[in-house]
Amino acid sequence: MTGKSRWADSQEDAVAEEQRRKEKEAKKRAKLAQQKLAEERRKQHEQQEQQQGGVRDDLENRPAKRQRLSPAQNTDTAQKTDKAAEAPTKLLKFHAPSLGPCRHVDNFERLNHIEEGSYGWVSRAREIATGEVVALKKLKMDNLNDGFPVTALREIQTLKASKHPNIVDLREVVVGDGDDFSDVFLVMDFLEHDLRTLQEDMAEPFLPSETKTLLLQLASAMEFLHDHWIIHRDLKTSNILMNNRGEIKIADFGMARYFSDPPPPNLTQLVVTLWYRAPELLLGASTYDTAIDMWSVGCIFGELLTKDPLLQGKNEVDQLAKIFALAGIPNDDSWPGFRRLPNARALRLPRLPNPPKSSALIRSKFPILTNAGSALLAALLSLNPASRPTATEMLAHPYFREQPKPKSKAMFPTFPSKAGQEKRRRRATPDAPKRGEKGAFAKGRDAVDLTGLFSGRDAEAAGAGFRLKMV
Repeated sequence: MTGKSRWADSQEDAVAEEQRRKEKEAKKRAKLAQQKLAEERRKQHEQQEQQQGGVRDDLENRPAKRQRLSPAQNTDTAQKTDKAAEAPTKLLKFHAPSLGPCRHVDNFERLNHIEEGSYGWVSRAREIATGEVVALKKLKMDNLNDGFPVTALREIQTLKASKHPNIVDLREVVVGDGDDFSDVFLVMDFLEHDLRTLQEDMAEPFLPSETKTLLLQLASAMEFLHDHWIIHRDLKTSNILMNNRGEIKIADFGMARYFSDPPPPNLTQLVVTLWYRAPELLLGASTYDTAIDMWSVGCIFGELLTKDPLLQGKNEVDQLAKIFALAGIPNDDSWPGFRRLPNARALRLPRLPNPPKSSALIRSKFPILTNAGSALLAALLSLNPASRPTATEMLAHPYFREQPKPKSKAMFPTFPSKAGQEKRRRRATPDAPKRGEKGAFAKGRDAVDLTGLFSGRDAEAAGAGFRLKMV
């Protein structure tokens, strides 16, 4: 007799199978009932629209597809909607520059006059609404018959594009009562000092650590300008402002302009104040680039070391003589192609068998400077513009990594402000070139004889020094 198989369906399995079949049929009936109810509602809706006289396209009559939500999901959605309605709405603010009329200069109270430059008068002023002290520069409008001065336009344009911690901030442009643009003022940050006036009152020059801090800030500002295709063309210590926190800012962009690569031809030759003017400009170069700014940085470097301007020429010829006395006589090796410059043909240069190197001349003038410092200064004051370092290369120079390290700006000494007093009394210094002026070489000067520049140096008196004597 065979037993019952263990794989045969039991009575419990049959009951479970019947229960699942009934549930499936119930779901089908419920689905058909929902579809029938939805169809009836749709027909009622169409009848109502027909009664109201509305005529719609077939696409509009197509029933919308809705997401089927469970009762729990409906409850969660309703709770989220209530919370969102209770929460305060936050508005996103976006700064969007807009055009509008300039404010009037009467919104500022002028406190005292600071100084007069080549392209404007600078005063210390206080904004009446906020009480904040600012610098107010009135632009010089000499030839309004020719239109708004291009120097003023360039100054406004370059300052608005130069947002850097070491460049003075142009806040706004205000106007006076004149309808012919004769009274235009620039509102800028106010700083207590400029380096030229500050050094005149200092008993000793800046410490080496302080000089490094100032040079790093200056090089950072120049790197920003040159990376944004702007050359300043009038760097000097009187255009470098300083506050009592050890921060400097470059100012006076009256001669600044945009440049390109390659540089544009027929640029203005008479730029940069004489004592800080590069030799290629003195020799009549009409195509130049950022190298003229780096020469000025080298002059400022030397001035920070001695507290006095490095090259104080009386005129362009005397300035060239002082440059060659410090940086050496140019030749085809040290400065290829310099003889092709317009004013180089009028020079009579000495022919020395062993011309002194610029590094040796600079080393002899600054004996306390380290080897790295002398190398940096000699590179900045290189006669060949292509040999001068860029601002980025200057920032990475080993001079700033050796001892003493740059001093923290928070540790800088403070000085009494001269800008808060009456008009500054400054020793006679050359002004920046004015638009339309001509240099000495352009006025028909005869040949310039510089053959005696290094004559007599071999016969200079030498110190006795000391010597050891065997007894």
